[in-house]
Amino acid sequence: MIQFHSVSKRYPGGQTALSEVNLHLAKGEMAFLTGHSGAGKSTLLKLITLIERSSQGQVILDNINLSTVSSRRIPYVRRRVGTIFQDHRLLTDRTVFDNVALPLVIAGHGHQETGRRVRAALDKVSLLNKEKKLPLMLSGGEQQRVGIARAVVNKPPLLLADEPTGNLDPELSREIMDLFVQFNQVGVTVLIASHDLDLISRMPYRVLELNKGRLVQDQSSCAKERVNA
Repeated sequence: MIQFHSVSKRYPGGQTALSEVNLHLAKGEMAFLTGHSGAGKSTLLKLITLIERSSQGQVILDNINLSTVSSRRIPYVRRRVGTIFQDHRLLTDRTVFDNVALPLVIAGHGHQETGRRVRAALDKVSLLNKEKKLPLMLSGGEQQRVGIARAVVNKPPLLLADEPTGNLDPELSREIMDLFVQFNQVGVTVLIASHDLDLISRMPYRVLELNKGRLVQDQSSCAKERVNA
């Protein structure tokens, strides 16, 4: 699903965010991306969503070489990816329903199909009874679940999450992670950037660690299970 071949990213001014990163995330896999603040986690996710372009190397998404994608084709590639942010990025003047419906409206789905998909997504994150509320009327955990519903409403094969539990308490963090596990169990590929090492250590999934832009650890779930045993 995701391949990085000797990928580097340098920003104007000379800052190197990623250096010679090689990784492969298989279709249907779930993994965590960790590392210190500034290690390159967000940059790596931005390369997958074409918010940024690599300076060197190739990023392959679902057999598409992202370096060959024209600006005009970027919106079509992004439909393959659902993205969840730490700060939710919800439209505060729109209802929960309208926030979740936005990707479908952009993609040109009809009113009936949009309603069906939005309510199915809200039901999945246990917010069906909040569809007429404004985001500011919800708790932080509920706002994050709205963001997840919006990310999955278009049924993308890949979910990316950038510090999705960073502002949540431990109990809510576990609930959010359980949602990602549920989506992964039905075949969605999931990559989560997180610094919550305690939570990650309790979950049997692969861990990719960045340090100063380099991939310094790629620990499989099997290795973790042996360590935790």
